[in-house]
Amino acid sequence: MPTKKFVTSKPNSSLISHLPEQGMEKKDFVDDFKQYYVHLLGRDEHTSSPFYAGEALSMAIRDRLMERWKTTQQTYKDNECRRGYYLSMEFLMGRTLSNAMLNLGITDTVTQAMYDLGIEIEEIISCEQDAGLGNGGLGRLAACFIDSCASLQLPVMGYGLRYEYGMFTQSIVDGEQVEKPDHWLRHGNVWEIERLEYSHRIKFGGHVEDHLDENGKQRFCWVGSNDVLATPYDTPIPGYQNGTVNTLRLWKAVATEEFNLDEFHAGDYAEAVAAKIAAENITMVLYPNDSSENGKELRLRQQYFLASASLQDVLAHWISLYGRDFSHFAEKNCFQLNDTHPSIAIPELMRLLMDIHGLSWNEAWKITRATMAYTNHTLLPEALEKWSVKLMQRLLPRIMDIIFGINARFMAEVAMHWPGEGERLRCLSIIEEGDVQQVRMAHLAIAGSFSVNGVAQLHTQLLQQGLFRDFYELWPHKFNNKTNGVTPRRWLAGCNPALASLITEMIGNSWITDLTQLKKLEPYANDVNFRKRWRDIKQAAKERLVDYKKDKHEGELHFNAEALFDIQVKRIHEYKRQLLNVLHVIHLYDRIKRGDTKNWVPRCVLIGGKAAPGYIIAKKIIKLINNVSHVINADPDVGDKLTLLFFPDYRVSAMEKICTAADLSEQISTAGKEASGTGNMKLMMNGAITIGTLDGANIEIREEVGDDNFFLFGLTEEQIVARRGHYDPLAIIEMDDDLQRVIHLLEAAHFNQFEPGIFDDLINSIKCPHDPWMTIADFRSYVDTQKRVEDAYRDKDHWTRMSILNCANSGKFSTDRTINEYNSDIWKLTPQPVKRK
Repeated sequence: MPTKKFVTSKPNSSLISHLPEQGMEKKDFVDDFKQYYVHLLGRDEHTSSPFYAGEALSMAIRDRLMERWKTTQQTYKDNECRRGYYLSMEFLMGRTLSNAMLNLGITDTVTQAMYDLGIEIEEIISCEQDAGLGNGGLGRLAACFIDSCASLQLPVMGYGLRYEYGMFTQSIVDGEQVEKPDHWLRHGNVWEIERLEYSHRIKFGGHVEDHLDENGKQRFCWVGSNDVLATPYDTPIPGYQNGTVNTLRLWKAVATEEFNLDEFHAGDYAEAVAAKIAAENITMVLYPNDSSENGKELRLRQQYFLASASLQDVLAHWISLYGRDFSHFAEKNCFQLNDTHPSIAIPELMRLLMDIHGLSWNEAWKITRATMAYTNHTLLPEALEKWSVKLMQRLLPRIMDIIFGINARFMAEVAMHWPGEGERLRCLSIIEEGDVQQVRMAHLAIAGSFSVNGVAQLHTQLLQQGLFRDFYELWPHKFNNKTNGVTPRRWLAGCNPALASLITEMIGNSWITDLTQLKKLEPYANDVNFRKRWRDIKQAAKERLVDYKKDKHEGELHFNAEALFDIQVKRIHEYKRQLLNVLHVIHLYDRIKRGDTKNWVPRCVLIGGKAAPGYIIAKKIIKLINNVSHVINADPDVGDKLTLLFFPDYRVSAMEKICTAADLSEQISTAGKEASGTGNMKLMMNGAITIGTLDGANIEIREEVGDDNFFLFGLTEEQIVARRGHYDPLAIIEMDDDLQRVIHLLEAAHFNQFEPGIFDDLINSIKCPHDPWMTIADFRSYVDTQKRVEDAYRDKDHWTRMSILNCANSGKFSTDRTINEYNSDIWKLTPQPVKRK
């Protein structure tokens, strides 16, 4: 008998590598769409929901990405290139379909293919759920960064968490924010690929034991832990029409065992699945409320889960290529920590290198300090995370031991640099002493990194002179600035195709990958015909926003599309001063009621954003905005002169509509509080003119566009610091008749007649001499500058010229520039062109 042949589980690589490429013509998309729609999804012409059409089209486009994805990864492997890894707790991706079509260069082809099938592409796009895996600017920045990395063909991989519930859905009930779960994965995610083969085990709890190895060296073993599995889900990140597709890997937490079989047989079904539920809680919700101890513990679990899974993944990849020789690991790898959240990666890398792979402390520390880079995103000390030593010892005992070891050696280094300066030691220590010992995670991040960067010129300067002054004096070479940006693909080419088409007609399309080319638009600001075309595009965008709001929020008052569109959309926070905006709106309302309406400029004020569920005063600000809106919009004396609207459930897909329609961009944070801002850049890029303080990236925006095309107001950071000791808001109110009338309307409960006292805390906060945001101090300057805005807007031709110049000078604020600076100064990666077969 012939010998029986067994087929191995490994597929035939020659057959796979020679699969034909997917076609990119209209007919190819029509055929593939039908194949998926009918044969995979089981739908036909009687299916009315556009959701399934979106699924079928996304699958067809994902096929094209998959080919390029595999080729890109093979290129990196073949070239043995140095790689970067971007660790972030947030990736605010928004929608994927339209961005994938743009970056593949198939938008027009696919649009026509769907049209031939009787399907509107906009209807399909609007059905896609936002991937709300972020809270605001930090997460959106991460999404823009990985887009630019792919467009610049840099071998960078993003690591994050696959939250089952993203940023909550916000609804407004009786003027108040009500949070509802955002189960964005309810219908699955067509763009992700589950990669079970790359799962890793994550330890929690237990205790540490030590022993001597065969060479007599002390080794540590973390035992008795309750483990959780991290399962990766990969999403393709396409570069702009260059064949490169990078990877965003998001980790999901699953139990190591589905349930306890003994407890199940004993009839205790709840306890049998308790471990599974506890494990999956780790990646259940983005930003759990950490006002309780349970919330704090869950947040720490999330951060360690991300760090450990990602680092184990990178080390496993290294071993698959080079074995257990880590002597060149730092030459080939770099980790960028996006804010303080993933800074626990520093002791975790030490643990993995020492406990799992046998390196000495000095060897592991040398590698860690050479591979970790830290980005700071906040100037608010209360936003710099601290964890109690007690919590860490219970949850992450081995990590806490390593942090103690890092701090002991760090303190010795500080003492050698500044002998006898005990106060320096106390200020710099990673461990904060007190009634409850705390681990200062930002201090850990600085001590364990080779690079520390801020995200705007002023922000970095304030870090060096204030928040991290002692660290800067110790290690000035570590500190550098990387001003943030946004990707022009999504935030101009994608979201504003009419304006993008006009720009391309005038200066060509190279601006999409080199935004500095927009500077060529400057001469057209003096062209009457060009200004008219620009203005018409802006007007059409305003009308689309009105229609969008009507579709999304039926039964509410809508904007007058002819008015000045005054926009402030961002997280609701006291330092961002939505409250100052409302005070100005009340002032305008008071003017109308007094008949002071000569040469009036109609204004529609739109404010949008979410308040953290536990941030009571921010939620009160939302309530005030809605109450003021209700009174003003219902007053027949006001009519079309003034409208105030709160935009509920603000998110990425909403911003894509809002930024194209904005005339005025409100960037009015207290000077010295905003790290950078990126909403200011999106609005500027689409031709909005900024009214703002000298804060964050506003400073650089003003430098780029010029004083005449920026509405500046308010105290500077230095003036605020100088004024803190003798700030007297009551005296300011007493001297300002306009402000007196505004405060009177608030205190007389004009906007809360049936809800007495609900705004007392807000009113008292702005009247308090210890108000850190100094809202009252900037009121008069803000109101006077808003009058300058009105004067400028009356001359529509002049305003259009300002709009063009803002867009033309937005080139600096592309993440392509930002990422090029990260790469040249920190990462040192070599671009890897992908050769198509």
